[in-house]
Order: sequence, then structure tokens, then C-alpha cells
Amino acid sequence: MVIKTLKCQGNFKIVILSLVIPYSRSFSIDYKNNCFQKDGKPFQYISGSIHYSRIPREYWKDRLLKMYMTGLNAIQVYVPWNFHETVQGVFNFAGDRDLEYFLNLANQTGLLVILRPGPYICAEWEMGGLPAWLLQKPNIILRSADTEYLKPASDWLAMLLTKMKPWLYQNGGNIISVQVENEYGSYFDVILFTTDGNTDKEMICGTLEGLYATIDFGTDTNITAAFIRQRRFEPKGPLVNSEFYTGWLDHWGDKHASVDTVKVSKMLGEMLSMGASVNMYMFEGGTNFGYWNGADHDTRFRSVVTSYDYNAPLSEAGDPTDKLLAIRDVIKNFRDIPVGPMPPATPKFAYGFMWIYGLGFGGWSWLNVSAGLSLCYVNCVQYYGFMLYRTTLPRNVPEPTPLISPLNGIHDRAYVSVNGVFQGLMERDTALVMNVTGQQGDQLDILVENMGRVNFGSYINDNKGLLGNLILGNDVLTDWSIYPLDIDTAVANGWLQAADSGSAMEAGDGPMIYSGTLKSTGLAWDTFVKLNGWTKGQVWVNGVNLGRYWPQRGPQQTLYVPGPFLSATQPNNITVLELERAPSHRRILFMDRPQLNSTGQKT
Repeated sequence: MVIKTLKCQGNFKIVILSLVIPYSRSFSIDYKNNCFQKDGKPFQYISGSIHYSRIPREYWKDRLLKMYMTGLNAIQVYVPWNFHETVQGVFNFAGDRDLEYFLNLANQTGLLVILRPGPYICAEWEMGGLPAWLLQKPNIILRSADTEYLKPASDWLAMLLTKMKPWLYQNGGNIISVQVENEYGSYFDVILFTTDGNTDKEMICGTLEGLYATIDFGTDTNITAAFIRQRRFEPKGPLVNSEFYTGWLDHWGDKHASVDTVKVSKMLGEMLSMGASVNMYMFEGGTNFGYWNGADHDTRFRSVVTSYDYNAPLSEAGDPTDKLLAIRDVIKNFRDIPVGPMPPATPKFAYGFMWIYGLGFGGWSWLNVSAGLSLCYVNCVQYYGFMLYRTTLPRNVPEPTPLISPLNGIHDRAYVSVNGVFQGLMERDTALVMNVTGQQGDQLDILVENMGRVNFGSYINDNKGLLGNLILGNDVLTDWSIYPLDIDTAVANGWLQAADSGSAMEAGDGPMIYSGTLKSTGLAWDTFVKLNGWTKGQVWVNGVNLGRYWPQRGPQQTLYVPGPFLSATQPNNITVLELERAPSHRRILFMDRPQLNSTGQKT
């Protein structure tokens, strides 16, 4: 009750008594009417997946607004554990990792949130979101009741879910439901759900008593049959497709994935007509910057490309596509969508060609300045990127002699040199033998590249580096010195910048750092860098790791460079780590559009 006293002229006072009834926010399942209820009224969500970890913070608001203007009333958000706890016990929620800032932007935009906190998320993300440091326990059984797994997972969730509690819808926030992998009911008074693929086996194994079971499927599925399967596990309640696939992922060497717009819009309309709630995966794809891409392992190891464009309604650069406009036309038939124009694509600029120069170090000696090249004797740790293994040849090998990885122990790709001269490469599952020559005592270097840990299936315990003995002819190689290479720190600190063109070296075979500057133009707009004629490697812009390029294998031919990564007023430092061979022209091109669909060469 609130009492107000108003003073009037003279000696009179007016006392007003008012009874304030607090507004009760609620989100629940109405099993009687087979729907969700929001604040006591039937509710159908039309959602899209967006991954804040794949988008620069400066663009979060832009992407969310475009999703809202399409007619979505919710978003689905993954929380990658390894993105926030890269080192055990050290949590990072600042900058591009500021999850609460992202949730607040979504709330201000008018979007509800379906939270998927893991600890395992899959998402074609490095190790499915699990931190690589878990693998320091050699016998750990991930995603199980193993205490070696449950303890750090529980610590992570206790910290994360405490942060998330104020953001629950019932508490005034915008989180309406939370996906469950294990038993998290003690944390949240909110709808808990599971999601599994459209097969009996997956539904049987993935559903949990007391949690609402949802299903996921794409345009190649019969809608009626899929929802009949959900009904076998949930006879009452809302129909839900938690992952309606608007596109698909790419692996290196694949053809670029594409899902037909007409099929997407037609199926979406049919599901909404049935009263189903739908989340579109992905609605905004984003980018696997740095080393965050995952990998699959079916018949062999297959690494996911840098771009996570996903053929999504909002492109990798956040541009509305014809698919988005078609989806908006469907949604108009089911709910009022916001009035006003769709926000435009972010501006793009073709900065043109620039030349980069090799560092003034011969052979592989550039490694010696790579941010603390330190010998690691025991418990050698390098979670992402590159490790150098060094030994000497045990005898003369004047004729080409097989260097063999008998137990397929190179994870994932190795670049081999003798006395600084590149000899060739070895690759997990596909190239386990190569020939080398040299003299007894010559230095043998094996630079091993981590191409991303498996994010799905039984191979998720994906250790990296040199995991087994190498054999040269009949000799088992021993006495390895192991060096973790923190190339990212070296680049960020400017240690790997060529001073000027006078330090340029001729392009050669094998790993080499190249650098140069992109002159300022007064603009800091989105662009796409193309490395035509280059083979395979990594690119940094102003110290930010854009990810891998591999145009010879494809399908991705360009790397996305968000405008916020560039300076409009200062020269922009560009660093390239070429692992195999640079072209003689050593030129790279900045374009105003992406190229994601060339199959390249499967080398």
C-alpha cells in the first residue's frame, strides 16, 4: 500500500491511498493447451541463434537489431566455457567476452533469450566449448560422472549460473529457458530443456526425466514425422524445433554449404502454422577468429573453416540476405513485426593490394624470436596454435629416407625441416610418411599445427602435438626438445614486424613470417582479405588473429576483417604466417565482398 499526502491551500490536506499490486513475470509450459505461457498468456517463440563469441563486441547491437527487425522475439545463445576460462581458475568476462553486456543489449532490443550454457555446446567450436586444459588429466572421461570432469565443470557452472540468475525472466531479465546437458535444476527456477537429433536413438539417449524434450531438424526432414517423434517423448506441451537448420558448416576441402531459401521459408511457415516454437540455427553465423574453430572426425579428421557464415540469413559480416527477407515475409503472417526499414549492411571497402615482406631471418630462425621460445621439459602446455619439436638426425641419410608416424600421432599437421631447409609435411590420417635427407647431427625440426579440436562424437578427447614416436628408416627418434610458440603474443607486441622493405627476403618453402602495413585511408570499414597464390597459414591485423587461410584447399578464399579491427588514422599492421610457400609476388588483396565458395585443390 502507498500513502500520498497532497498539501492544498489553507489547512486542508488530501490523503490518497493506493494499493500497488506487483507485476508478476512468468514463463512456463502449459501442458493442457500444448503451448508455452508468458505472463499467463499463450506464447510462441520465433528465435534465431547468434554467438557473441563469433562477433566483435562493436557489432553486437547491429546484429541484434537486425534480428529484431526481422520479426524474431527471441535469440538462442551459447556460452563457450573455454572462451571464458582459457586457464583453469581464471575467468574472463571483459570486452568481447562480456556476456552480461550482450544479454543487456538483447533485453534493450526487445529479445528474449534461450540460454545454452553447456558445459559442452558442440557448435563447431573448439572442443565443443570444453577447455583444453581438461586434457591434462590423461584418463579423464569428458561429459561423464568422472570426478576429474565434474569438479571443474561444477566450478564453472556455479560461477556462470550465479551471474545468469538476475537475467532470468522471472527476475526481470530476458532468459526464458535453459538447455540442460546434466542436472542443473538446483540452479534455476526456469524451464529446463534438452534438444536432440531427429532419431529414436538420439532422443532416447538424450532426454532426461523432468526436463522438457525438444528436437532439431532441417529442410531435408518431414515435419510431421519429426514432431510425432517428439510427441512420443513429450505427449503434451509445445512443439519445439530447437535447431532448424538454415544452412550448414564447411570443412576445409568441402564444397561451400548452401540451403535453399524457398525450402527454409516454406518449412518455417508450416511449423509456425502448427503452433510450434522454432529456433533457427544459425540466424547470424559469425567467424571462428583465432584458433576457435572445431573439427569433426568420422572416417578421418576434418577441420572446420574460419568462416562460420553458415549460409545464414544474416551473413558472416551481418548483412541481410534474400533468405532473411523471405523469413521476415513468413513471420509477418504470425505476429506483428516492428515497423521501419531493415538496418542496412555495414559499409564495406576495397582497400586494394598491399605488399608484405619476409622478416630478415633465414630459414626457420624467426622462431627464435617468437615470444619466449622456451624449452619445456615436463607438462608442456600450448593449448592452441603451434608447437616446435626439435631433435637431431641419429645417422647419415644421404638418400631419401622415410620419416614415419606409425601410430598416426601427429595432431594435426607437421612442417618438417632439416637444418632450416624445408623437407615437406605430414598430416593426421592422410599423410603419415615423407622422405628426408641429411647428415648425422643435423637439426630436425617438426613444427606441429593444432587445426582445432574435435567438437562432436567419440574423438572429443583430442590431444594435440606429437603424440607418438616418429621413426626414421629403422631408427626411433628420441631426445626431443619441445618449445611452445606463443606467436600471437609476438605479433601483438610488434616483435614480428618487418622494419622496412629493405629487410625483405625471397619467398621460400616452409614456414615464414611476412609483414607490412596497410595505409590509413580515413575509413575503418569492413573488408575481406584474399591471399591469392598463397598456400596455407594465419593472418593478423593490428595484432588480432583473423584465423586460418587455405585457398588451395578451399572452399573459403577470403578472411573477414571487421571494421573495428582497423584504424582509420594510423597505418594498420598486417602479419602473415605462411606455412608452406608464399607466392613470388607476396601481395594480398583487400576486397569489398567475400569469396567462400571455391572448392580449391584437395592437397
